[in-house]
Amino acid sequence: MSIDVKGRAFDGIICLGGEDWWYHNRGHFDFQIMRRIARRWPVLLVNSLGVRMPSLEQGSLFAARIGRKLESLSRGVVNVENAFWVCSPLALPGQAGSILTGWALAPQIRLAAWRAGIRNPVLWVHCPAGAPLMDKLNPAAVVMQRTDRFEAFPEGDRALLGRQIDAIRAQADLVVYAAPHLRDEERSRVRRSALVTHGVDLEVFLAAGAGRTPEPGDMAAIPRPRIGFVGGIDAHTFDPELFLGLAARLPDASFVMVGGSSLPAGWCPYPNVHFLGRKPYDGIAGYMAAMDVLIMPWNESEWIKASCPVKLKEYLATGRPVVSTDFPALDGWRDAVRVAKGVEEFSEAVRMAIGAGRMGSEALQSRLASESWDAKADLVMDEILKLGLVFAPDPRAALRVAGESAGAVRTLSGQQSS
Repeated sequence: MSIDVKGRAFDGIICLGGEDWWYHNRGHFDFQIMRRIARRWPVLLVNSLGVRMPSLEQGSLFAARIGRKLESLSRGVVNVENAFWVCSPLALPGQAGSILTGWALAPQIRLAAWRAGIRNPVLWVHCPAGAPLMDKLNPAAVVMQRTDRFEAFPEGDRALLGRQIDAIRAQADLVVYAAPHLRDEERSRVRRSALVTHGVDLEVFLAAGAGRTPEPGDMAAIPRPRIGFVGGIDAHTFDPELFLGLAARLPDASFVMVGGSSLPAGWCPYPNVHFLGRKPYDGIAGYMAAMDVLIMPWNESEWIKASCPVKLKEYLATGRPVVSTDFPALDGWRDAVRVAKGVEEFSEAVRMAIGAGRMGSEALQSRLASESWDAKADLVMDEILKLGLVFAPDPRAALRVAGESAGAVRTLSGQQSS
């Protein structure tokens, strides 16, 4: 366990994120929380250091992942908005990758943090590969984001991930959980914990559900009823057998899949299934609202059992009926969701949902009102300050960052007008 941090000063947050800002869905917990914290404190988001090494056996998926990483690296350090900065350091995942690039990782992050005006950071660790950096970045405190059970990720080195997670958990001054049962499971193993369930951009999803957002153009030709899934179609979360059985039993329904897929090509042969691919986060609410029923066909993996899917509250905010397999984080929301097990039960639940129409109600909206990402970020900041830390920015750093940002804006404006 780390020593008492009460009275220590900090001037911002370095967040070792679990995803890539330039590529992944920006609805993720760390993205949403850090953007809002950056309205008050400087934040440097370090794009995911990775928990898996791409394999040549993945073919086109390997090439896509390498290409995405190179594109992310090429962007350097970017001031996205307010005091929110993003960087992509050169780092290779896994044990061998850590040996090859680990020596250069901390200096890259320190330089990026200096540009963001951060010298005495609170280190926020989501990606397990950030474990060695706890001793190299000299943080005022360490916060662990435990919203995913990374050690259950099938494509990662489970033994290595387990050691990294144990190390972070043991040194963390605060561990932030999104799933109550996971927090209860690990309560005796952490120094201090906080439960912060996933939030929702409520006004955006309510507006889409009420028809105030235009329907996406690529939905127009898809006949109703539309059964929608929005999110990653991945083996560690998604149940392809359940979904295929569902699509076969409801041939007159259109199944619309919005999100990337890491399943083998051709895994779904049915003509009533439409794959639209990844979409920008700003358009996700419109896609959800264009469905008649929204589904979460999860498997029973340890990852799902420990998760609190962001899309649950987004789905509910659109007012569309929701059908899901069971998972612990549904506690507190089961009355608003049709929970089903197996192909026959899930198919029947979807049929009933199609006939039910919209499920939005003032009571449900009232419950969701306290679930905004703004409220979640305020809770996180309060928990950090409860550690006894003192926010003390360096005025000289603030002036330098402001001047650098203004120069970047002038340069951009000149480029746009030329």
